Amino acid sequence: MLAYIVRRLLYTPLIVFGVLLITFALFNLVQGDVAASIAGKNATPQVIAEIQAEYGWDKPLFINLPDVPEHGVLAVFDSQFFNHLWNSVTFDFGRSIQSKQAVSGLLARGAIPSLSLTVPMFFASLLASVSIGLFVAFYRGRWIDTTTVTVCVLGMSLPSLAVIIFGQYFFAYQLGWFPIQGYEPGVNAARYLVLPVLLGVLMGLGSSVRFYRTIMLDEIRADYIRTAYAKGLATPKVLFKHLLKNAMIPIITSTVLAIPFLFLGSLLLERFFGIPGLGYLMIEAIGGRDFPVINAMTFIIAILFVLGNLLTDVCYALVDPRVSLS
Repeated sequence: MLAYIVRRLLYTPLIVFGVLLITFALFNLVQGDVAASIAGKNATPQVIAEIQAEYGWDKPLFINLPDVPEHGVLAVFDSQFFNHLWNSVTFDFGRSIQSKQAVSGLLARGAIPSLSLTVPMFFASLLASVSIGLFVAFYRGRWIDTTTVTVCVLGMSLPSLAVIIFGQYFFAYQLGWFPIQGYEPGVNAARYLVLPVLLGVLMGLGSSVRFYRTIMLDEIRADYIRTAYAKGLATPKVLFKHLLKNAMIPIITSTVLAIPFLFLGSLLLERFFGIPGLGYLMIEAIGGRDFPVINAMTFIIAILFVLGNLLTDVCYALVDPRVSLS
C-alpha cells in the first residue's frame, strides 16, 4: 500500500501543474485587460502601465522569445506564468485586486466561517441520509418507502434558491426563531448557523436518500443477507453489521470526495445569510475578476481533491479486504 500511495503522490505535481496552466490560460488569455478595468474609463496609459507593473502583468505571458539569446534560460523565469506557478507552489498568492489585502489572510479569515457551516451540514446530512436510506430499503415496496421516494423527488425538484428564501421568510422573519442573516465569531456564531445548516441538509437530502436507498436495496437482496436471516440473526445485527459494512465502498466514495469541497464553503447559503466565508469570498472574486483570490481557491481545491481521491482508495482497502492497492 505504501508504494501505491507514493506513486499516487508523484502524480500530484503533474495534475496541479495542469490545473494551474488551465487557470492561467482562462484568466489571462480570455479575460482581457484587467488593468484597464481597474484603472477606470478615463485612466491614462501611464496609470494603466503602473497597475500592470504592480501585478506583474507587464511581463510576457510565457516566454519572450527575443530575450532568449540575451538572457538564455532566465527568460523563461521572467514571465507571468512562471510567477503564477511559483507563487502558487509557495502559497504566496499576493494581494487581492479588490480589497488590496493579502489573499492568504483572506483565506484564513474565511475558512473558519465556511467550515463552521459546511462541517455540521456534512455530518448531519450523511447521518440522516444513510439512516433514512437504510430504513426505507428495509421497508421496500411498502407505503413508507413509496412516500419517502415521492417526497425525495419533490425535494430534488425544488430549486435551492426557493428553499433558502422560504426558510428565511418563514422561520426567520415570520416565526422569528432564527436571525435572518449575519455572523459573529466564537460561540455566538451558532445561532446564526442553525438555520443555514438545516436548510443545507434539507436541500441535499432528497438526492442523497435516493442514492443510499439504491445502494441498500442492492445489498439487501444479496445472498449473504438471506443466509444471515436463515441463521437466526436479529434484524439490527443483519442491517448494521453485515449490510452496512458491505455497502461502505459507495458510501466512502460519495463521502470522501465531498470532503475537499467543504473548504470551498456554500456559495448560496453564505451569500444569502451574510456569512463571511470562502463561498462568499469566491462569489465576490468572480464578480470582480479578482484573479489572485480565484487562483488561490482553485489551487487549494485541486490539491485537496487529489488527496481526497487518494484517501478514497486507501479507505477502500481498509474496509474491503478484497480490494488490493498493489
